[in-house]
Amino acid sequence: MHIKPLLLTILCVFIFTACGQKKKKDTTEINHSQGEKIEIKYAKGFSIQDFGDYKLIDVQDPSGESELKYQYALIPRGTHPTNIPSEYLKVETPVRSVICMTSLQISNFIKLDAVDRITGITSTRFLFNEEINKQLEEKKTHKIGIEGDFDSELVIALNPDMILVSPFKRGGYDAIRNLEIPLISFLGYKEVTPLGQAEWIKFTAALLGLEDEANVKFKAIEDRYLELKALVENVEKRPTVLSGELHSGNWYVVGGESYLAQLFRDAGAQYFMKNDNESGGFYVDFETVYSQGAEADFWRIVNSYNGDFSYDILKQTDGRYADFKAYKEKKVIYSNLREVPFYEQTPVEPEVILADLIKVFHPTLLSDHEAVYYKLLTQ
Repeated sequence: MHIKPLLLTILCVFIFTACGQKKKKDTTEINHSQGEKIEIKYAKGFSIQDFGDYKLIDVQDPSGESELKYQYALIPRGTHPTNIPSEYLKVETPVRSVICMTSLQISNFIKLDAVDRITGITSTRFLFNEEINKQLEEKKTHKIGIEGDFDSELVIALNPDMILVSPFKRGGYDAIRNLEIPLISFLGYKEVTPLGQAEWIKFTAALLGLEDEANVKFKAIEDRYLELKALVENVEKRPTVLSGELHSGNWYVVGGESYLAQLFRDAGAQYFMKNDNESGGFYVDFETVYSQGAEADFWRIVNSYNGDFSYDILKQTDGRYADFKAYKEKKVIYSNLREVPFYEQTPVEPEVILADLIKVFHPTLLSDHEAVYYKLLTQ
């Protein structure tokens, strides 16, 4: 006689409870969609959402060549926020110690005055920064080996809060993947615009707890870059620029939608392969380069020649180089990796590179600028 009312009561409680659980889940999803989105204007490879007691970072390939995504939850050290999606790797912040795998990553720490947090690097080749070199001498920073041959025992001993990696490069990370140290994917090198690459200091700053410093420094970079870009916006002549050298029978070039092509455009010039739609790099033979670049007005070369690089040295490397217009007219733009901190500073100094190139392409517009990374080869 009382069974039906009892069953009805139990059924109502069950339905109410189920609805409450569903509502709670929906509320959590709404909260995650309402995080404050940090302004990222140029970089395509990451986004940051601030939820007050933690931040969520989503990382993806800026060039769109890969669909892989990486997700990190930045949690203030000593706190235990709830409702963090399970797919996000938790990283305690601010990060106190880090291993950097590339010079581009190191450039961010230099710009943020945070090189004291770098406890490990892979190479000291072409490393100019005095503070990092001093840390190496004092054993505060260590070389952990080259890609594919890392010293796992040393990495364990250093016990860094995280390791910055470049997942699409030849990394050889298998030896350190299982060390229970967060591997954080840094994809700034795949950005296709100079300001996009420089804006990765905001990514690094979020990990280090230096967001305010990064915002101030990036704003200065952005303002100067856009000022220089506007300076050449209406130039009548935009010279053509060839780039690279022949190595073992192949010439490495980048596409017309690449970082370098954009840099040349912003400097009032045009890349010799401007009609190519690729953003990445690839190899072509000499004949292909000659057919498209022999009449280029300028020729950009970056190498590590040990000595005084000259037009004679260039010709000795390959006699066919003398047939290029830029060679004949002595318009080779040159940077020697042994003489300038190219890789450890240029990623966060696009405005300086831009000024160097404008000075070369349109000298009357920046007559007082002193070249830092690029200059015309004169001898």
